Amino acid sequence: MLARIALTVVVATGAAVALASTSTAQNIDAIKARKEILKGFGAAAKDPGAMAKGDAPFDAAKVKAALVAFQAGAPKLPPLFSQDAKTGGETEALSAIWDNKTDFEARFVKLASAAKAAEGTMTDEFAFMDAWPKLISENCSSCHKVYRKPK
Repeated sequence: MLARIALTVVVATGAAVALASTSTAQNIDAIKARKEILKGFGAAAKDPGAMAKGDAPFDAAKVKAALVAFQAGAPKLPPLFSQDAKTGGETEALSAIWDNKTDFEARFVKLASAAKAAEGTMTDEFAFMDAWPKLISENCSSCHKVYRKPK
């Protein structure tokens, strides 16, 4: 009888450890996936950022590629910030994300919408120089100030 109880405890403990390991792995996977999308945003914005500073010539194709990256990635991000993906991997996400979830998720909708609208307007250098800084400051920068650990 004692052996049966011990076996039951070992099996239950093993199942709990396996479940916790699976949950932690899923948290890390979500953090990794969101970091990849956000790094993709940074990479896509690099050339247009240089253009906005006057360090590179205007290139409409690179601007469009950045806008398309924002449109494609933004809708994928909210589910990657689920309640159980707060911890478990290296992340710069602040707890304010989960405290203000509605605002945080709305920012991704706004980014995708703004990037879509900008696609039709940032067709030449003058329009780009006028609109790009606003797009970045009102979306990327403003979100980072509230929801990302300072660098």
